[in-house]
Amino acid sequence: MALSIELIFSSVKIMTKWRPDPSQLRRPAYLSLAEQIASAITDGKLYDGAQLPPHRKLADDLHLSVQTVSRAYEELSRRGLISGEIGRGSFVQTRPREPEPPYLPERLGELIDLSILKPVCEQIHLEKMRQAFGWLSENLPSSSALSFRPNMVFPRHRIVATEWLARCGLEVSPLNISVTNGATSGMTVALMSVAPPGSTVATEAISHHTLVPLSTYLGLHLEGIAIDEEGMIPEALDEACRTGPIRAIFLQPSVINPMAALMSAKRRQALASVAAKHDIAIIENDILGPMVEDRAPPMAAFAPERTLYVTSFTKITVPGLRIGYLTAPDRYVAAVANRHLVSNWMATPAMAEIATRWVSDGTAMELVNWQRRALSSRHAIAAEMLTGLTYRSHPQSLHVWLPLSGNHTEDGFVSQARLHGVAIAPGKSFRTGDQGWTPAVRISLGSTTESELRTGLGIVASLAQGNPEELLLAI
Repeated sequence: MALSIELIFSSVKIMTKWRPDPSQLRRPAYLSLAEQIASAITDGKLYDGAQLPPHRKLADDLHLSVQTVSRAYEELSRRGLISGEIGRGSFVQTRPREPEPPYLPERLGELIDLSILKPVCEQIHLEKMRQAFGWLSENLPSSSALSFRPNMVFPRHRIVATEWLARCGLEVSPLNISVTNGATSGMTVALMSVAPPGSTVATEAISHHTLVPLSTYLGLHLEGIAIDEEGMIPEALDEACRTGPIRAIFLQPSVINPMAALMSAKRRQALASVAAKHDIAIIENDILGPMVEDRAPPMAAFAPERTLYVTSFTKITVPGLRIGYLTAPDRYVAAVANRHLVSNWMATPAMAEIATRWVSDGTAMELVNWQRRALSSRHAIAAEMLTGLTYRSHPQSLHVWLPLSGNHTEDGFVSQARLHGVAIAPGKSFRTGDQGWTPAVRISLGSTTESELRTGLGIVASLAQGNPEELLLAI
């Protein structure tokens, strides 16, 4: 029997004619149910403010598991179609709701900002950029200033890019390289190239905060895959691929992921084998590149025939150098070129000129080595100030990942920290699945001075070791 859904409008209960059709459910059932509800919302059969049935009741009526219904509601929430209210239930939300970034859009007053992920920056970085622009004023090629044709501007830059990619652990032809305006541009083009609207992309259960809204804007479904201390679990990916159609996986195997995990060569090979078994594409985000010491080769080295590899200079040299490289196997080269044209046309030539010069004259690696040393000092401060707390990090990570214990909630903890003058990023901004989820916060190590970092970490440590109720009363 089809289910009658009870709706609540302004506390008045009415019945709707729309009913989910159990006979139309397909595997994966959670996604099929989400699509039915989404269509009902789009068609006006479910109205803004309508209350959806409790998870267990809907599961019983449709002969589904509670987990399946919960995943359907989570998918709808990620699309911005419903919202959950603790103690009240889930409600249709047709008014647009834009996701909030985990970091502060701008620095506020005396607040110590540990929310935004950025490299350590000092006067040397400003001087290097000023010198680069001075050089550029005398040496800018006419093609970079006057040409509309990417193929007239970038052949030389692609050749030099092969040198940098070799430092990243890849041997690739210049013909397989696209120069992009940083990693976000590369991610967007890669997703558009391998995953058409309506398809599913698998990623780690804790992943890139931009990936969630980006997938929504591109009309993609995200499937959060279980992770462990190394990252995505191959067996969990294999199970997801057998359960439903997955077109691509998005991975961050080298420290830049929220948990600062470094994936072993064995794990990378295992994931590459699963991808080959199911013939799915891999998008690898490796924006720290050669800064991470003693790492395994990129995923693109284990599965070159199916991996789109993204790297950039922003997080390892100077934030203002918004330039990066996207490599693609032969079968995706044309798609990447076309989608890059329609979404960006081409990377900013002046930035490409600086990146090419810095790779060629050694400045890029000089700044990478400087950053590695600076992060060593920042991690020493973190180890001192977070003594007694369990957290995740890596010697070359730009952040630490701090699980919350006791009665702490993410929203409450982030709010308390803000009231004490410190901004940190809530873990929920990186969450794509429920597998093994523990509330946590991400704390940037490079976003401020060492003095402010020490003060900020001290405040965070005091909050983490205290009682949340007592602290709130004391503020």
